[in-house]
Amino acid sequence: MNVLQLFIISGLAIFLLVLALKIVVEPFYVLVFNKPLYVHWYPYSRKLTTNQQKILHDEFVFYRKLNASRKQYFEHRVATFIVKYPFYGKDGFVVTDQSKVLIAATFVMLTFGMRYYLIDVFNKIIVYPQSYFSTINQEYHKGEFNPRLKTLVFSWQDFQKGFSNTSDNLNLGLHEFSHALHFHGLKSRDQSSIVFADAYVKLKEYLKRPEVVKQLIASSYFRIYAFTNQIEFVAVVLEHFFETSSTFKQEFPELYNIVKSMINFNESDMHT
Repeated sequence: MNVLQLFIISGLAIFLLVLALKIVVEPFYVLVFNKPLYVHWYPYSRKLTTNQQKILHDEFVFYRKLNASRKQYFEHRVATFIVKYPFYGKDGFVVTDQSKVLIAATFVMLTFGMRYYLIDVFNKIIVYPQSYFSTINQEYHKGEFNPRLKTLVFSWQDFQKGFSNTSDNLNLGLHEFSHALHFHGLKSRDQSSIVFADAYVKLKEYLKRPEVVKQLIASSYFRIYAFTNQIEFVAVVLEHFFETSSTFKQEFPELYNIVKSMINFNESDMHT
């Protein structure tokens, strides 16, 4: 057997092994453990510019809490997000490294436990300097996810407010990205979406229990807007999950674990 034949056979064997893992092993693993077989594996790692890396370090608390290896994965995902999704400034807003990095990092934080994080339910980011007038419903908006136009829209002023207070459970970026993730999670069939959808079923069952709803409302922990519908509830609880996780876990441990499972959040990624 010559070198070329050996190379071809080895390549074929590796391909069949990967295929078997994807088609046979991983679905079984997801069924048993309710999480993907793996999350982070990048043959080629994208890098942020020095300025972008400084913005991420100085202004994004979640990133600073990650352990060293996870910081590298986080940077890769932020850089990849910036390359994949174009940013457009409206009404005079100038898109800068700061706006790109902070918006991208918000989505990467939300999806850091998911292998398939480059979702296709949006394909562009539009940023206004402040709240903007929507001709669709004739109202001023701070942000929105428009699945028909595959667009995420943010008021930069309100986006920044979401990070000015990291314990008020109001974060525009997390809220709107949660809507996009929710939409993707219930329509797609990748392993991360299957995990999301399974946890969402558990969430709906949880909310059907009368004593649970009474407890949620009586606690006043979640703002009343959360109870508008299940879509808004998911977005609001994800804001709370990242902004006041300790309080969330203490007051509603069952719900916390459902949300943790939904996005496959790994607490061991963080410094202890």
